[in-house]
Amino acid sequence: MIKKLCVILAVLTVGSVSAKKETKPNVVIIFADDMGYGDLSCNGNPTIPTPNIDKMAIEGAKFTQFYVGASVCTPSRAALLTGCYPKRVGLEKKVLFPTDTIGLNPKEQTISRQLKDAGYATACVGKWHLGYQKEFMPWNHGFDMFYGFPYSNDMSRREQQILHPKWNYPYTLAFISQRDTLEVDPDQHDITRKLTHKSVEFIQNNRKKPFFLYLAYPMPHIPVYASKAYEGSTRRGTYGDAVAEIDWGVGQIISALKKAKIDKNTIVIFSSDNGPWKVYKTDGGSAGPLHGAKGTLWEGGLRVPGIAYWPGHITPGIRVAPVRSMDMLPSIMSLCNTPMPTNDIDGVDISSYMLDGEEPIEQQPMLYFDKAGMIKGIRVGAFKYLEIDGKRCLFNLEEDISEDYNIISEHQTMAIEMAKKMHMLDKEIVKGRRAPASVDYVMKPIK
Repeated sequence: MIKKLCVILAVLTVGSVSAKKETKPNVVIIFADDMGYGDLSCNGNPTIPTPNIDKMAIEGAKFTQFYVGASVCTPSRAALLTGCYPKRVGLEKKVLFPTDTIGLNPKEQTISRQLKDAGYATACVGKWHLGYQKEFMPWNHGFDMFYGFPYSNDMSRREQQILHPKWNYPYTLAFISQRDTLEVDPDQHDITRKLTHKSVEFIQNNRKKPFFLYLAYPMPHIPVYASKAYEGSTRRGTYGDAVAEIDWGVGQIISALKKAKIDKNTIVIFSSDNGPWKVYKTDGGSAGPLHGAKGTLWEGGLRVPGIAYWPGHITPGIRVAPVRSMDMLPSIMSLCNTPMPTNDIDGVDISSYMLDGEEPIEQQPMLYFDKAGMIKGIRVGAFKYLEIDGKRCLFNLEEDISEDYNIISEHQTMAIEMAKKMHMLDKEIVKGRRAPASVDYVMKPIK
């Protein structure tokens, strides 16, 4: 009898372990726009309180060297969703405008496509910016739901008339729900709240099945707005107020997960698409100790906040090894027990490092491309080689985080070898480059 009971318990235990292993966690990616490395209080900002994001960082994995695939919007978002350098998917050259006839190819095996094919409910809430024509929109990339803007919040007739009164900007900014336009050139003061509420609604409606939520806040990209509830809430002006309201939104998402009792079965990743926009002085953000800003190849343009949160699964702590937004796709596929893309990607699975702080098996070289898609730099280990402003530079980022000291004269041989490797890897990407999707028409401006 005892032997028979042991056999039954063993079978039940194996079944329980198997069921646990087969459980597919939910995934939430929160992607801010133009938020700098130094814009969070957990990264040292003295004037912008971000208690909810800070709590994520304390209870999860905080990456001190989290890099995006480009220092401007469109290519960076392409890198996150495809796990590829933007050059590999044909979106390396610029930020897309409403008049552009290219966009992310629907054949790309994005995070959303892979998870949808695995049975996940999927939603894109916020800023898309990977092609405006209907063939390129989120519903053609594995998203069941879209609620937000097709491109940047400044690509609006209303906003351009404020910024450039003499320019007769022809395009309006559509606020879209699914495929319907809800508003044209909307007042953006409440946009963070609207997107947060829609995200919470999506979580509530899909709490009993696996889901993927991509929440891409348009803030704090200029023009910067905050709701009345947050206006004047920080010592950093409207910019700080907007960041503080994003922090509130993050808190609402975490609370919704806890209320639905699915927080321990949900991976939450927080980051930004590139560094801060400093052109408008106090309307832009902070890169903290990093040199440069949005649009540059300095650390301030590409190293951004990076946090992964998964209660009961991620060992809390700081992760100091360099990781890339491109690594999120293969890592998420691994954690969700979902097939990897069959096409070539540049990201690598860092899920064990994310969970336990174990060093990645192999540190990948990191390539730097300018806004025209030209190869301009490479990082190998602690060393970063750049061809910038008509000169060659070499920095030891472990010793010189601010890129103050060009040490190339002391390491000429190393610089030559890094340049060779940079061009070799670039040629491999060019050889395997996949074309973006294209159309032979331009969508007419929405009146």
